[in-house]
Amino acid sequence: MPNTQVKSGESGVLQEMQQDWLHWFAGLLDKVGIPLNDITLFILAVSIIIITAFILHFILHKLVLKRLYSFSKKSSWVWIQVLTEDQLFNRLAFVIQGIVLLAQANFWVQHDVTILYFLIICTKLWILLYILLSIFSFFNIVLHLSNRLGISNNLPLGGIFQGIKLLASLFIVIMMISAVIDQSPWKLITGLGAMAAVIMLVFKDSILGLAAGIQLSANKMLRIGDWLTMEKYGADGTVIDIGLTTVKVQNFDNTMTMIPTYALVSDSFINWRAMQESGGRRIKRSILIDANSIRFLTKEEIEKLSNSALLKPYILERAEEIDKFNKEKNYDLDISLLNGRRLTNLGLYRAYLEEYLKNHPSVHRNMTCMVRQMAPDFTAIPLEIYCFSNTVVWKQYEAIQSDIFDHSYSVLSEFFLSAGQSGTGNSSTVRLLQGPETNMVEDAPPALQHGQS
Repeated sequence: MPNTQVKSGESGVLQEMQQDWLHWFAGLLDKVGIPLNDITLFILAVSIIIITAFILHFILHKLVLKRLYSFSKKSSWVWIQVLTEDQLFNRLAFVIQGIVLLAQANFWVQHDVTILYFLIICTKLWILLYILLSIFSFFNIVLHLSNRLGISNNLPLGGIFQGIKLLASLFIVIMMISAVIDQSPWKLITGLGAMAAVIMLVFKDSILGLAAGIQLSANKMLRIGDWLTMEKYGADGTVIDIGLTTVKVQNFDNTMTMIPTYALVSDSFINWRAMQESGGRRIKRSILIDANSIRFLTKEEIEKLSNSALLKPYILERAEEIDKFNKEKNYDLDISLLNGRRLTNLGLYRAYLEEYLKNHPSVHRNMTCMVRQMAPDFTAIPLEIYCFSNTVVWKQYEAIQSDIFDHSYSVLSEFFLSAGQSGTGNSSTVRLLQGPETNMVEDAPPALQHGQS
């Protein structure tokens, strides 16, 4: 009978149990006339390992896990449903099977079935692989649960977990190499210090992304669900994922833009979250007024405009102020238009628009609201409407903005004003070209006529 003495290091009780079991089995084989040698011991070891593996697999996967998944489907608790989503328990079951298989292989190797040493190495690799996969599943479950509870909206957990997975992968790979070469993993980790520069070069994007993710989280610069605009990368849409190396943005045209995570720290971008949380979105657009249509108003025209409920208080107050000023200065308004102060159609139009915005039901009352005259160009005088809508919903915002400008352009004629336009209307210009033989009148080039309105 081969040497069945166990190696030193095991407890005495375990040694006695192993010896008693082998002596019992040797006696059983002697009764049937089969000697206990290397071949029979190997066949015995393999048979027991295979039978045990099948029984354990059946118990874990067909009985325990099947009932667990059935229970989770019927459960109304979210966390129980999430726990069974990413095969965590399947992978843990394979880890348990690997540990049992490793214990069996070690037992038989200690009893001179040295051919199973290869099985020990494969089993160690198996256990380490499924430990790594179990770690991945655990962090995926935590991420899914945080998404459902809304926790991940405030933290870039996806990028942080990817960084942890990367470190775990490196450590497990080192453990696997040490298992194959039968060396302590700490010796390999110590030797990696000399390769630190190479590692940092290879994993540069991952390291930068992890640092950027922490900064984005600590400074509350970006969250999942934020509206982000970054012209450098052509991004204008909603952030749907913050990863270790990239941030995924779904643009409003349903295209996807991938932005390096570290670029959000090194470059500038626009986050519209503050606008969405404020409850008001800015309207900032100009009405182009034809400069040739701007003039003083006559008394009859002022009286006509005084019929406006919005303008009447302003006209009365302003007319009184102007009359008082002209009387104090003894200006004779009948002699020249250059004498004294007068009401202009553009000034009243601007005042009307301000009152119109203040009374508009969709304009935010607690935010800036004004109508201002901007610097003119060679085509028209811009009159800018600057206010905020009381909603941040895109479709409603556009409808409010369109409604305001529809009305603003419609009442231009009531103030005896004309809109500045390109190529047609009151803003058209001509140029007289004189040559040695011919005089020709032709339209100016479009770029010199009126520009974009």
